[in-house]
Amino acid sequence: MPESATAGRGGLGTVRNAVRLLELLGEGPAYQQLTDLAERSGLSVPTVHRLLRSLVLADLVVQDPRSSRYGLGPELTRLANHYLSRLPLLGALSPYLSQLRDQLEHTIHVEILVHGEVIYVDRVDGTGPGPYRDAHRVTPALSCAGGRLLAARAEDDDVWQRSLDRAEDHDRQTATDEARARWAAADHLALAPEDPTMPPEVAVPVVDGQGVTVAVLAANIDDPDDDHVVKAVAGKLGRAARAAGRTLGHA
Repeated sequence: MPESATAGRGGLGTVRNAVRLLELLGEGPAYQQLTDLAERSGLSVPTVHRLLRSLVLADLVVQDPRSSRYGLGPELTRLANHYLSRLPLLGALSPYLSQLRDQLEHTIHVEILVHGEVIYVDRVDGTGPGPYRDAHRVTPALSCAGGRLLAARAEDDDVWQRSLDRAEDHDRQTATDEARARWAAADHLALAPEDPTMPPEVAVPVVDGQGVTVAVLAANIDDPDDDHVVKAVAGKLGRAARAAGRTLGHA
């Protein structure tokens, strides 16, 4: 779309373009050049520079003084924490997380789907150190069990398409129409991601009082091919997810 169609002065186009720049900064390296951002966004260099200056003043973006490159700013963390502190989902699930960790002795996650990516919005660490890092707080939806459940259960086909767009090639090839239908109907899903730094997990949907899947509750496991373990873990997660879900979505 031409820049003139989206970049009205002070209007919705300006906000949309600023959000697009934040998205690009989140997708690429930690710090990026102004000219690269202009090329990727389709905006002119002066427009990108003007928007970035405004975002820097708001601490939504920072500029590295040595390289003059731009990255995401600390204000985003504060806003994200305010959002999470008001999220009814976390209030409904939090009473169960430590209890599940103690029962399963594995790390427990709460995951939501945003623009084709899974966001880990809460976590209680397991009792053992485990061989995996848990540094990834955002991952393409189709790369993990929870994301596959969320993307497949989404009522809007655009959500599924965005998940496909963000997927790695091997995950995209797995996500056939048949697989989508199977994942959407499943009451739990277990998967070992291709990324060796990500642990296998078993995930169950969290369905609110209106029947909408709003999140997944997941646990790290050692072997996703051990049906006995997967079913036992899924059973405990499912009971907690159903109890929490009954308190959501009735307003």
